[in-house]
Amino acid sequence: MSIHENEKANNENLLYDGQQDPQFQHPYVDIDEWRDEPVRHRYIHGGFEGNDTRFSFYFPPAESYERRFFQPVYPVQGSEDAAQSHIDGVDNKIGFAISRGAYLVETNMGGASDDFTLVYRASAAVALYSRVKAAELFGSHRPYGYIYGGSGGGFKTMSFIENTTGVWDGAVPFVIGTPMAIPNVFTVRVHAMRILGDKFPAIIDALEPGGSGDMYAGLNDEERQALEEVTRMGFPPKAWFAYKEIGDGALTVLSPAVMRMDPSYFEDFWTVPGYLGHDPVSSASRARLQHKTIVSEVIRPRQKEVSNSEAAVKMGVDDAWKMLTQGQESIPSFKLADVPEGDAYLDGAYIQITSGEAAGLKIPLGGINGNIVTVGAAFGFFTSVQTLELVKPGDEIVLDNSDYIALQTYHRHQVPTSDYSVWDQYRDDNGEPLYPQRPFHVGPAVSFGGAGSVQSGRFEGKMIVVQTLMDESAFPWQADWYRTKVKQSLGEKLDDHFRLWFVDHALHADTSSNHVLDGLHIVTYIPALHQALLDLSAWVERGVNPPASTNYQVEEGQVVVPSTAADRRGIQPVISLKANGGDRAEVSVGETVYFKAEIEVPPNTGEVVYAEWDFEGEATFPIDANISRVNEVGSQAVVEATYTFDKPGTYFPVLRAASDREGNSGDLYTQVMNLARVRVVVK
Repeated sequence: MSIHENEKANNENLLYDGQQDPQFQHPYVDIDEWRDEPVRHRYIHGGFEGNDTRFSFYFPPAESYERRFFQPVYPVQGSEDAAQSHIDGVDNKIGFAISRGAYLVETNMGGASDDFTLVYRASAAVALYSRVKAAELFGSHRPYGYIYGGSGGGFKTMSFIENTTGVWDGAVPFVIGTPMAIPNVFTVRVHAMRILGDKFPAIIDALEPGGSGDMYAGLNDEERQALEEVTRMGFPPKAWFAYKEIGDGALTVLSPAVMRMDPSYFEDFWTVPGYLGHDPVSSASRARLQHKTIVSEVIRPRQKEVSNSEAAVKMGVDDAWKMLTQGQESIPSFKLADVPEGDAYLDGAYIQITSGEAAGLKIPLGGINGNIVTVGAAFGFFTSVQTLELVKPGDEIVLDNSDYIALQTYHRHQVPTSDYSVWDQYRDDNGEPLYPQRPFHVGPAVSFGGAGSVQSGRFEGKMIVVQTLMDESAFPWQADWYRTKVKQSLGEKLDDHFRLWFVDHALHADTSSNHVLDGLHIVTYIPALHQALLDLSAWVERGVNPPASTNYQVEEGQVVVPSTAADRRGIQPVISLKANGGDRAEVSVGETVYFKAEIEVPPNTGEVVYAEWDFEGEATFPIDANISRVNEVGSQAVVEATYTFDKPGTYFPVLRAASDREGNSGDLYTQVMNLARVRVVVK
């Protein structure tokens, strides 16, 4: 080992304490005022001299302060005022913190920088300075501190607590990935979506209550292989109900990074044996588009100013990356001499300029309307909209989807170490890769670039991970991978410092707005996240052990949990719903259907506080359920109802219910929800 390598190894064992960091020795405050919205609080804004780090603190009134702070960590470095744009209902971070006697800490994490460690150093400096201000406001004390973040913010949350000491007492990472997640969770998903095409309605129907249960029925060999591949990689099949909405996720924005790090792949894919594109009769080759044409007119965008509050809106785990077209009132477009005929595969295609001043420019294609193509949203292809000024009428272009198709099987050529068992499908009996391998793995480099480190499972303090079982972007098994890393670090002390809770019927996005996509299929996991923060603080501050981790198994890439709450554990209630005694009922118009549900809350996690019906698919849940408690503590309940349908059709009645730790149906922040569906066929 060289001197440099030895120094690097030693440094990896050091933790950042932030107390003497010269970059953060001169804080300043430029706003200090009381505000009444969304709740009464004292708002303090400022930064550090000599750098771009900014912060916002939201302090409660002195009489309700309980000596703690919560610090949300967002997927990208952005606004220190993001919470001000999320003040509705359960999503209200400021309101939740104030209601629990905590102050909220936000930071832009230092802003853009080539120093990847800045994200946790700046965040630590802000947290430490918040304690200084808290002591000024409430007297000498050390507030307890807790960070939480999801998706890219989950990577950061783990990195922050793994690389610092004395800053945060606990963390709640949620909907987390592994160092091998990017871009692989998106590439395998999009590959399946391209191959399966119009087969999704049948797949979804098979998985719905009362369906055949065989999602492979009617698929040809290629379609079956694609569905098996994505399922074994960890995509939860029940999440396909949202296939139109989830699209390719962040793959468009990740494409430039892969192209920069591994440019030769996109030629090898089409020319080297062992890659799907080398086969001239493969679906990849058949879907390839390389349409040459000429620009007849350039349609320029109109610009507008973007406020800080508008910028702060795009900070959630699903949309923090969608910022290219921000600042435009219209979308840049080109009128073309001609466009591809028929049903060309346009997803992820690029507009490649091949002549004129802009030759070599590569622009994401947004869509085609007649003979007009619009520019799509993605980072990395051009520095600004002004760059498009180089494109002129008469320039030759190619509409090309080659790179995007190539990227869709990139995961096959990124086989990692054996602890990533979902990649076993790409290994032979001797453990060797079945496909040609790239010279390095992109995922860890992307993870390091976004979080300042690659997660190790070693941290000080306590942690509760919240992961969703229908997560289409952070496949559920990845939380188990991290639990294994923590177990390697803590050994028999795992339960003294760590919990993992799975939440069923929830996707990736951390917003409850209309329950994200479809309240008939999913619930928001935000109340479970809030309860995790409260249980974490009780664990740290008072030694109150939180509820046990969810009981689960990982089988062929899928996380499988028991059917009852007592066996499943965690904190989410479990609902068993029947229509006329089964998960499928067939009746005539006007015939009464009898519904019965059993609701069970995991031991010592609260009681059932409400339940509501939606019988006809309106997603409004207009009927409150009559809850009959089975036991004195309210952890088990039965709900019964009858309903008649006056029109023929296939219906999926839904019962949605919630539990609360304190049995308080009025506390909107901690109503941990679940739902159940049945099928009713009315003839």
